[in-house]
Amino acid sequence: MTTSRRRFLGYVLAAPVLVAAASPGEAQAAELLDLNDIMTAAALPTSGLISVEINADGTVSFALPRAEVGQGITTSTAMLIAEELAVPLHRVKITLADARPELLFNQMTGGSNTTIATYTPIRVAAAVARQRLLAAAATEFGSSDLRLADGVISTRDGRRIGIGELATKAASPRTLAVPVELTAKDDFTVIGRPHGRIDARDAVTGRKKFAMDVTVPGAKPAMVCRPPTINGKPGTVANLDEVRAMPGVTDVVTISTGVAVRADTFGQCIDAVRALRVTWRPGTVEGKSDTTVLRELASAELPLGPRPITPYVEGRFTFHFRSNSALEPNCAIADVRGGRAEIWSALKSPIVARQTIAARLGLPVSAVTVHVTEGGGSFGRKLFFDAALEAAELSQKLGKAVKLMWHRADDSRQGRTHPMATSRVRIAYAGNLVLGFEQRHTSVTTDLGHGLGELFTAMAAKLPIGDKAFAQTFFQFSHTSPYDFGLHSRLLSETGKGFNTGSMRNVYSPDTTCARELVVDQVAARMSRDPYRFRHDLLRGDRSRAVLRAAAEAGGWGRALPAGVAQGIAFHSEYKGVSACLVEIDCRPETVNRPIRDGVAGPRVTRAVFAVDVGLAVNPLGLEAQMMGCVMDGIALALTSSLHLRDGYFLEASWDNYFYTRQWNTPPDLRIIIMPSDSDQPGGAGELGVSAAMAAVACAYGRATGTMPTTFPINHGTLSFVPKPTVPPIPASPVDGLDHVR
Repeated sequence: MTTSRRRFLGYVLAAPVLVAAASPGEAQAAELLDLNDIMTAAALPTSGLISVEINADGTVSFALPRAEVGQGITTSTAMLIAEELAVPLHRVKITLADARPELLFNQMTGGSNTTIATYTPIRVAAAVARQRLLAAAATEFGSSDLRLADGVISTRDGRRIGIGELATKAASPRTLAVPVELTAKDDFTVIGRPHGRIDARDAVTGRKKFAMDVTVPGAKPAMVCRPPTINGKPGTVANLDEVRAMPGVTDVVTISTGVAVRADTFGQCIDAVRALRVTWRPGTVEGKSDTTVLRELASAELPLGPRPITPYVEGRFTFHFRSNSALEPNCAIADVRGGRAEIWSALKSPIVARQTIAARLGLPVSAVTVHVTEGGGSFGRKLFFDAALEAAELSQKLGKAVKLMWHRADDSRQGRTHPMATSRVRIAYAGNLVLGFEQRHTSVTTDLGHGLGELFTAMAAKLPIGDKAFAQTFFQFSHTSPYDFGLHSRLLSETGKGFNTGSMRNVYSPDTTCARELVVDQVAARMSRDPYRFRHDLLRGDRSRAVLRAAAEAGGWGRALPAGVAQGIAFHSEYKGVSACLVEIDCRPETVNRPIRDGVAGPRVTRAVFAVDVGLAVNPLGLEAQMMGCVMDGIALALTSSLHLRDGYFLEASWDNYFYTRQWNTPPDLRIIIMPSDSDQPGGAGELGVSAAMAAVACAYGRATGTMPTTFPINHGTLSFVPKPTVPPIPASPVDGLDHVR
């Protein structure tokens, strides 16, 4: 298919206006080295089903088969099309494609794969359209000496025609194979240049549409009264008639996950949910706590190898449950009537969602339409479609449309979590030579039931053997061993099903990288080596050493700091991207003990420098924003954010007592360094930055306090809030806000 680095085969599709697509498999799969390569190769066969359309008004339409959940891929996708079609960015209209089962593995958003997998197919489709438009203009003007710029084709003698006027003339009554050449990197005017998000104005003015903003005739608000323990099941309802008679309430019915209420407003739904008196059956982790789960993990740990005869450093680290709640509440709209179903939700695996919903409703897949809406955050959460499944079940049971929303307490208590885990690391050395690296990571089972985005692999991932195979694939192929540490051995063991876990951002990597980097610091100390220089000398590859060096130099590694304040540095690589982070942390008593209402202040990261190389950065401004978010994630995972498990339920009940990085813990000095690259291919970015940031914070804390941290987040042992009741499941809204205004 590929005749040169820039020449590809594409198609003009039969249509009344110009529609162009890439050839299936037009980008050759690289040697399979990591999980992203596997996902990219799986997407190739259906890449020809993704098309670019030229409209009569001169705009360009593209239905992106990935989910925009705040990461900025609609902007970067528009940039690819604008580059190849030479149209202004604002005239490229990106929508999100409905669930399309024929796309198979080409409609799942995850693993930092979107830009890698779609980069060439989208550009080829746009280049085919460009070539077809120029051919139509040549016929129109009787000249092939043409220039395309700003969506207008012109001749030397000043004649001009817009691409919209050529949309019909450039179309084809039959599908045609067309060889095209892509724009050379040296000629880029859009790709690689910083651009603000195309949806920024709508986002800040409130015009951006999320699932709950969609208007569906008859769709009224709905919420679910949920059990007090994880995955408990509803029994009897003592006051059903009483709740049905409450103001605005239209329906109260039992569904598989609880007792659902439909009403005129969400406020009335909340009142009704709080009024329900339900008898609950036990959940799937009844009676379990942090302590009991840690015992289960200890018994499931795989042994390290025989103790080496040379000196070695060994560490054991604990990582507590962490919430995977997105800022946008979990929600979906469903209209299931007359033997058909229509769903609206922010979904990162819409194909398997559609197939699963059809099976649950007893409908053929062809009778189910799933619309993908933009989402307000995800980080893995929206790979799961529990809200859409609940909404579909409720709508079918009522025969009415519903607009279902989870309360924030629902997602903290019953939503997806990053599993509790332990990680053991051993590094053997002799003199200044590292001889071997071993890691045994033991985790509560990660639910990978979304598979690779369609039903077959989703079902396989739930089988007793299949889930272990998927877990090992994710673990072994999602991150690399970046150092020349002699013999490497990394193994995963999982246990403890029954929790609602998921592929939280970076999956296993934050924990495994944090554990590794802490022990790397210890080995460097044993060898009397500088932690930065030790890493630099043992890293593989010029790119890896360059990002580490950039972070160290920009952050002033080794500069004098007061007692109790220290620097930490760490490295992480995955999905063709490399990253390094340097932080400075203040662990002095006056900082650690500063008063925070209903919270623990603890140490504060005062400075962070993050260097990243992802190859070709399509939108450097978007990449910078993503890395900023990654740094905030890393700080939270190291210092503040976790769930406390007690008696089969989590104590946290919203963002007010789940401590993601807050303004009072955000570093005042934050710098992102995007490394220059001569690559003509992008690497993965969405998940890349979390691990290095978390590890750097942990290493800095160890150097500031003189004690290597072994439990994360560091403040988990201090419960700084009074847990809210689990019955009713939705806590009362606070009424004392004005008391805290200064």
